[in-house]
Amino acid sequence: MRYTFLLYSDPADFAEMTQEDWGEMQEVYGAYIGALQEAGVFVDTDWLQPVDTATTVTLKGGSKTVQDGPFAETKEKLGGYFVIDVPDLDAAMAWAEKCPAAKMGKVEIRASQMGDGA
Repeated sequence: MRYTFLLYSDPADFAEMTQEDWGEMQEVYGAYIGALQEAGVFVDTDWLQPVDTATTVTLKGGSKTVQDGPFAETKEKLGGYFVIDVPDLDAAMAWAEKCPAAKMGKVEIRASQMGDGA
């Protein structure tokens, strides 16, 4: 079963980070990705550009509306995601607990509507 981890954090928590801090964070995430790959559950990941670069489009109501920025104003922002393929929700939760994002923000776990991706 495929699960997507949506990684949320408060951008203010990163405002004072140095280049060294960013390098350490990349190493921590690299190790996590390596563990997912070694376990054979890794499918995909991406670290998204800052939320102020977002564009939101809707055709609701029959006309196109384009909005600069995210669709919702919230303190915590979606910063990236992981997609994994594991047997069940318990296994997904175990991997979410190991995700570095869980220490600085929140990891939302969503099961794929399309099943196991096979």
